[in-house]
Amino acid sequence: MVTLPKLNDLGFFEIRLESIGGLGANLAGKMLAEAGVVGVGLNGVSFSSYGSEKKGSAVKAHIRFCDMDTQIRDTSPVERPHVVGVFHESLSKTVNVISGIYEDSTVLVNSTKTPDELKEKMKLRGGTIAVIDAIGISLEEKNRVNMAMLGALFRLCDFLDPDVMRGVIRKSLEKKYPLAVAPALRTFDRGYNEVQFQSYALPEGETMPDFVRFDTPVLGYETQTIGGVISNPGNSILKDLSISRAGMMPHFHEDKCIHCASCDNVCPDFCFVWDELPDKKGRPQMFLQGIDYQYCKGCLKCVQACPTEALTDEREVDGYADNHRMPHRFNLAANS
Repeated sequence: MVTLPKLNDLGFFEIRLESIGGLGANLAGKMLAEAGVVGVGLNGVSFSSYGSEKKGSAVKAHIRFCDMDTQIRDTSPVERPHVVGVFHESLSKTVNVISGIYEDSTVLVNSTKTPDELKEKMKLRGGTIAVIDAIGISLEEKNRVNMAMLGALFRLCDFLDPDVMRGVIRKSLEKKYPLAVAPALRTFDRGYNEVQFQSYALPEGETMPDFVRFDTPVLGYETQTIGGVISNPGNSILKDLSISRAGMMPHFHEDKCIHCASCDNVCPDFCFVWDELPDKKGRPQMFLQGIDYQYCKGCLKCVQACPTEALTDEREVDGYADNHRMPHRFNLAANS
């Protein structure tokens, strides 16, 4: 029987995984719970919450561990986690991924930034930040992001046995996907060995922000405007799909473009910006100006459709989308 490092008032050690659909957080939560229950004799539970079941939508996986003498009667979402796993760094743009953490909680982030940079970006006052380039590892090993994140989580949760997890991976994959076992194990091991973490003490005199439930509405009966007017409607012009990109994005090479619009025909989110300009003979034609990366979710259908390699799939680098974005010129809403 192992000893859990921390417990809340109900006797639980709680983990929350923040992710988007397609990165495997739901499966990672189930495998994590199985390794704790079957492998080291803990009592545990895992479940997920998500909206529309599609790639790119927000997903939360919740895991609770406790000793065998404690009954788990609480199946509500994990609101005060001891460990948070952020599967996509850009989630912090729209989701408060560190909601409810304690001053000694651990936040694991899939990122290429340093712990100091992430502390500043996420406005973390105290605790431990762990960083793993899970997307880079998964691309190199031709495997899934969740395996690298699981490896890092096992390094941070030292009460779990990584050998048990390796057995769970083999059992889960070897019957249906035998060729995926070796890449998955390599990805898991690299996540375990390559994670870097740094702890920050809460500055003297400061306290952690008061806990606010994640589902507390911004506009309620006390805060809505007169007449109940929705001041920021969630329409297609104001949406931001950048958090849906999972490491890859299209790059536009204007010198190779023949303006055939094959990319625009297959794009599901109208990312491409066009302008009517005169051609060499002075006739009006539509010319592709660039990509509005606010609406690009990185599906790369445009890259597959392009006949001249004017669009190529590249690893997303921090700041590239902002510096190379060609904003749509809408008349009905201000560009963000």
